[in-house]
Amino acid sequence: MSSKAVHVNRIALLKVRRVLGKLSCTKNDNEFPWEDNMSVDGKVAIITGAGGGLGREHALLLAANGARIVVNDLGGNVDGSGHSDAADAVVEEIRAAGGEAVANKDSVADKAGAKSIVATAVDEFGTVDIVINNAGILRDKSFKNMTLEEWDMVINVHLNGSAYVTWNAWPIMYAKNYGRVVFTSSVSGILGSFGQANYGAAKMGMVGLMNNLAREGSSHNVRTNCLSPGAATRMTASVPGSDIDLDDPESGNQPGLVSPAVLYMAGEDAPNGRIIQAAGGRFASDMVFANPGIDLGRDLDADDFLDAAEDALDMSEAAPKTSFWR
Repeated sequence: MSSKAVHVNRIALLKVRRVLGKLSCTKNDNEFPWEDNMSVDGKVAIITGAGGGLGREHALLLAANGARIVVNDLGGNVDGSGHSDAADAVVEEIRAAGGEAVANKDSVADKAGAKSIVATAVDEFGTVDIVINNAGILRDKSFKNMTLEEWDMVINVHLNGSAYVTWNAWPIMYAKNYGRVVFTSSVSGILGSFGQANYGAAKMGMVGLMNNLAREGSSHNVRTNCLSPGAATRMTASVPGSDIDLDDPESGNQPGLVSPAVLYMAGEDAPNGRIIQAAGGRFASDMVFANPGIDLGRDLDADDFLDAAEDALDMSEAAPKTSFWR
């Protein structure tokens, strides 16, 4: 990676830190007092779906920063069919640049395959430090036209596949008091998207899984976060109505503009239980908010609530939700 590219990625990391409110702005963007805590040097990272698109960019960036990479990719089509040697190509790219990487072509949606992915990391590099769950497929249809097989296929790859790989790596990270897990969520789940009920449900499921694992892993320095990305990839280009040209994507739609957020979430100074939205060099943090609520007492009847329903839905005094009653 060129010195200019490294500098640009450092600037992007600084922006991510500012978004999360962890670092006040400095007058000089060349100052990085926190840089030592961002290191992934020598860490072992599993990146699923890393044969192209976002996963490939994540793999190249982490490798350029010294991580040893398991490049997992079945090499299939966007709909999950087929196989290829996409993972091998990325491994060769990393090795040609002086990095360390090994390929794995198992399916995350297969329990034995997920186990094999983690075993590849342990056999090749001795451990697992980082799991970037990026693999995914699409079977877009409106809910009324979707088959249950199409529902299951998407849920199995995105949600179950992420859980399977993480579950196999979790005991290793938990036992050594160090681990970083990134789930790939989406605005299709956080906000919703027509024709993506299966995909959106899986992607919002990532947020729920993150929330729980962030609590379970915190005492052992295993931190779990979500990425909500936007970029020109095979998947986004396949969405009905998309005008993305993968041979000549717009400069602001490059997948590599997302990856600095992943490097941050994979680093030693990663947050825990946060959602980072990243696209086109812009970064933001998504969060669940709630209002103060209303108390109608224990003698209420249905009419009492109906009369006060608008007050219960009023979000004018909303704040981040951290417990059952905000």
